Amino acid sequence: MIYRYCGASGVQLPVLSLGLWHNFGSVDDFSVAEAMLLKAFDSGICHFDLANNYGPVPGSAEENFGRILKRHLSAHRDEMLITSKAGHDMWPGVYGTGSSRKNIIASCDQSLRRMGLDYVDVFYSHRYDGVTPVEETMQALVDLVRSGKALYVGISKYPLELQQRCYDYLREHDTPCLVSQYRASMFNTLARPNLDLAAREGSGFICFSPLAQGLLTGKYLNGIPEGSRAAKDSGFLQRTQVTAERVEAARELSLIAGERGQSLAQMAIQWLLSDERVTSVILGTSSVRQLEDNLRSIEGPDFSSDQLQRIEAIISREGLTL
Repeated sequence: MIYRYCGASGVQLPVLSLGLWHNFGSVDDFSVAEAMLLKAFDSGICHFDLANNYGPVPGSAEENFGRILKRHLSAHRDEMLITSKAGHDMWPGVYGTGSSRKNIIASCDQSLRRMGLDYVDVFYSHRYDGVTPVEETMQALVDLVRSGKALYVGISKYPLELQQRCYDYLREHDTPCLVSQYRASMFNTLARPNLDLAAREGSGFICFSPLAQGLLTGKYLNGIPEGSRAAKDSGFLQRTQVTAERVEAARELSLIAGERGQSLAQMAIQWLLSDERVTSVILGTSSVRQLEDNLRSIEGPDFSSDQLQRIEAIISREGLTL
């Protein structure tokens, strides 16, 4: 495994992290989740990314992570960086969602109980809710650190115009933003300005959804397979998003990947990491085999200038952003 320093801090993260957004909930096969997490740790992945609402049902990913941690990895707590977040819908009532101090503090307490932890290494504000003053949310994060419930803080998906205010407030209160997390892939380059700002301000940068919910795996090159994310009635990838333009772009990108001796997924992950300012890419896998395939992304050759130009020409087309 390769490790990079997180922004201007002394904390190192593996360039590949394991996310528990999908496939670790109460509706999933626990034995598969357990095998993936243990394989990740044995492969040098020491960063595990969670949120209070991950499941389904909400909270169950943290509960399952806590079970695996207690059963297999409790002696290795200080070898891991465990993160969680709050901000999206979690429990009934007006306090179970959003970015208020009430929600942030209560969510962190609940997350710690579910995982069986005394503290998390990073607690994020999962989103800007459009209502709560940034200062209220950031102060709640500061107070989590001061109370010992979190060692560091982070922000996720904050719009560019508020990202700077977050950094400024946290720095002024002696709790600099360790890491910023944004959706980024070959089919979503909208976070480039967020990366530029994070790098200037000394915050690490983590990319999630690096494979565009599976569109950059080659899975959809010949239609929508039964049982795939797009085949389901609910989820983050809908049939309507598997467009001819995206399929054709994925097909052309897969040809470049083949020239490099890689799968499309491996190249897509390595492409994100080719920017040294990216601290880590979060993997979301459904099997040990898929995890092993993703792990090989860091073994690929460096990109040639010609390959980078060809890739940029493809992903710059209109209608690809997801």
